[in-house]
Amino acid sequence: MRIATYLYRGRRHCGVVEDTLVRPLPEGTSPLDAAAGARPTGPAVPLADVRLLPPLEPSTVRDFVTFEEHVEGVRRSVDGAGGVPDAWYDAPTFYFTNPYAVVGPYDDVPVPPGSGLLDFELEVAAVIGRAGRDLTPEQARDHIVGYTILNDWSARDLQSREMRVGLGPCKGKDTAATLGPYLVTADELEEFRDADGFLRLALTASVNGEVVGRDLLSNMSWTFEEMTAYASRGTWVRPGDVLGSGTCGNGGCLAELWGVRGEPSPPPLRPGDTVTLTVEGIGTVSNTVVPGADPVPLPLARRRPRERP
Repeated sequence: MRIATYLYRGRRHCGVVEDTLVRPLPEGTSPLDAAAGARPTGPAVPLADVRLLPPLEPSTVRDFVTFEEHVEGVRRSVDGAGGVPDAWYDAPTFYFTNPYAVVGPYDDVPVPPGSGLLDFELEVAAVIGRAGRDLTPEQARDHIVGYTILNDWSARDLQSREMRVGLGPCKGKDTAATLGPYLVTADELEEFRDADGFLRLALTASVNGEVVGRDLLSNMSWTFEEMTAYASRGTWVRPGDVLGSGTCGNGGCLAELWGVRGEPSPPPLRPGDTVTLTVEGIGTVSNTVVPGADPVPLPLARRRPRERP
């Protein structure tokens, strides 16, 4: 099942996508309700007549980094170091990104205030449908309700600077994260699962119609079930949580290509550029970059006298 959240004639709806149509679900039905088996009740509407919104409003967004090729290329681009840190191999590392920054599959994306090095990131995200804690990977499969595309937009200059502090990313990843076009229920993608439990989905990224990256989702180093199990270790995952795969390799973002080529080619994204990401079995999202706000000026840190009570 493909579940859409959309605006039609000024009202927000949740519906089931069938080819070029969307059939609305009863008013108040959430995407997770739909995935659990809610049935359409209203007349079908052409997809061309609606505005697609993010398929869900996530409770939290954990973004992992599970593609070795991406880590290697971006590390070379950001700090000039080669290889992959040994600690990366220990566990599927993630950070929490901003659920309030989520935008729809065809929304415009503003340049983050103060950034001159805007980048995209091609990812797939799993959506949690059942609460769980301290799950095994085998148990975790029943807690994943479906998948969607994630574009983790990245201000590389802000990210590189702030992460020197030993925290982050923060404002480098805080302006936009695309989800869409639909929430595709997990059963729809089972035919793509390989013998090791990975989803063998073709991934393509293009900028202004030119393909810059191609990869397979099955090149991840951990499965979504393993990522979910790790996320639930010592805490809860709950319905509506989103878990991003991390950026794929072979041009899943510009920074990786900059690291491999030793120069900013293709160039950073500018207003007017359109980034289109396609994932086999899920669909396509396409966002155009627009000018953003100027940063509100703040003072530098004050070197305060270290007084004691």
